Amino acid sequence: MGATRRDFLAAAGLGAAGLVLPGAAAHAAPTAASPRAVPYRAGQWLPSDEAVLDRWLRRTIREAARRGAPLHPVMRDFRNLIESDAVLFMRFHRMFEQVPDTPRFRRTPTGSPQVRNYVHMIELINHVLTTAPVFNRTGLVGFPINAILNWPMNTDAGINAFLDERVNAHLLRILNTWAGFLSSPESAYVLSTHPRAGWFGRDARAAMPGFARLYECDPSAPHWGFASWDDFFTRRFRPGVRPVAAPDDDAVIANACESAPLRIARGVRAVDRFWLKGQPYSLRHMFDHDPIHTLFAGGTIYQAFLSALSYHRFHSPVNGTVASVRVIPGSYYAQSPAAGWDPASPNDSQRFITEVAARAVIVIDADDPRIGRMAFISVGMAEVSTNEVTVTAGQRVRKGDQLGMFHFGGSTHCLVFQRGVRLRFDLHGQRPGLHSSNIPVNARLATVR
Repeated sequence: MGATRRDFLAAAGLGAAGLVLPGAAAHAAPTAASPRAVPYRAGQWLPSDEAVLDRWLRRTIREAARRGAPLHPVMRDFRNLIESDAVLFMRFHRMFEQVPDTPRFRRTPTGSPQVRNYVHMIELINHVLTTAPVFNRTGLVGFPINAILNWPMNTDAGINAFLDERVNAHLLRILNTWAGFLSSPESAYVLSTHPRAGWFGRDARAAMPGFARLYECDPSAPHWGFASWDDFFTRRFRPGVRPVAAPDDDAVIANACESAPLRIARGVRAVDRFWLKGQPYSLRHMFDHDPIHTLFAGGTIYQAFLSALSYHRFHSPVNGTVASVRVIPGSYYAQSPAAGWDPASPNDSQRFITEVAARAVIVIDADDPRIGRMAFISVGMAEVSTNEVTVTAGQRVRKGDQLGMFHFGGSTHCLVFQRGVRLRFDLHGQRPGLHSSNIPVNARLATVR
């Protein structure tokens, strides 16, 4: 067994042979939620119970200290950036000082934060770079870097620091380094049949029933035929599993992602103050100042979010022709100042990040003239640093054709329609919001009237 596998299983509360270690509460049978449980974590990327997150962070801190791995060059460069700029140096100090001094904000018995300062933060992220997420039915930590930054990114200093272009350029390098590990065979160690921690074990199969029937895989092969963690996470449905709704009826708009409805907004403005309470959409910023945004002023936006356990490719919602494609760099750990102390940052900032986060914009000229030109926007959130687009301008697409994918997980996405497009949405008996559940990809989402 390699050192990475052994170390990560230990950090997850499992011995090298997959045995539960003393105090490994995260893999024990579920217990009553602690008083600090929050009612939701959109997409289940982080545990709903803050106490579970506390235990994960404590184990990660112990394991990172035990390993004492030298800093990867990208982490050394990040530390040099912080320490070479007076404003960033101040903000990365202040973001830890501004975390409230109460038990809720994951402080030790001595009163200090579990993540003590930016140097400690860098050491913990350095540890994450050679690990892959282990399955955990009582508290999946699918966004480990997000978990490390969860409270500092809520502070005034954190909000400013994580909107800084230089910081985000370095974060992209860090996330790309981790993506390299997650795309390598070394990351496949978590794709095991261990009953509690393996992604093909008893607990995972209970959380993802019918996996072998739904997805292209080979249960008889090592790691069920997946070459890496990223290969597993960008898995494909088997042919016919997600049929396209009314493929020859141009009036029917299909769901672009396996995702849960978050919000429908009508009469959206070309420019708005998106950082305020309510987080209104601001088209100019969503489209990164591309003049094409003016076409959608006064139109409709549908936004939905993806789940940690679901499918992470996106597909064309209409029959038509790709008019343009843009991949826009942006932030990774920014949250809205209006969100306050979000216990699941950036859970409550999903509308805000459509204007500032790394994202891809695919504009499609729909065949149905009642729809005309529309846009699909994929938005990266936290560790989701890559919006890969697999179509090009001028390409014909049929409803249900793949447009691209999120690497390592999923995030949030928007469909944008012009003013005057009359839509009747079918949310499959749900109301939009953080408590909604997935609508199948390619299912009927709306009909133009």
